Amino acid sequence: MERKELLEWRLMNDKRGFIRILEAFISILLITGVILVVINKGYLRTSNITSEVYDVEVSILREIELDENLREIILKVPHTSLPVNWDDTDSPLGTQFPPEITKKILDRAPEYLNCISNICELDSICGMETYVEEDVYVQSVAIAANPKIYQPKQLKLFCWVK
Repeated sequence: MERKELLEWRLMNDKRGFIRILEAFISILLITGVILVVINKGYLRTSNITSEVYDVEVSILREIELDENLREIILKVPHTSLPVNWDDTDSPLGTQFPPEITKKILDRAPEYLNCISNICELDSICGMETYVEEDVYVQSVAIAANPKIYQPKQLKLFCWVK
């Protein structure tokens, strides 16, 4: 019987050893997972807000692009007054940023974003007039023509988190 007891004892110890190895492996996986989550916490948050902001910008620009009245307003801005900046309030009436476009952008922008826009020539580099110490997300759309007018312009939208 001694031999049988010895075999049972060895089997029991082998099971305990396997369980200890399994426990160590699981604890290493848990620790690695926690470390990865802590390291990537900032990155994940940034990438989520980035995609959200770009989605919002694209949807705002798409609405303006598809609205015939808003397209015509942008196309009627004279080329001689380009670029027309969002905060051009002291310019002559013909070169002010169109209030209808301003209203559409402000209505569609979520509460957590500040957004401004510019109307520029299609082939020009069009930037913000003011400096913002935040990450600024930029999208643009070409407003080329309608059946009556061919004066291509770009509408550039700048947004940042409040």
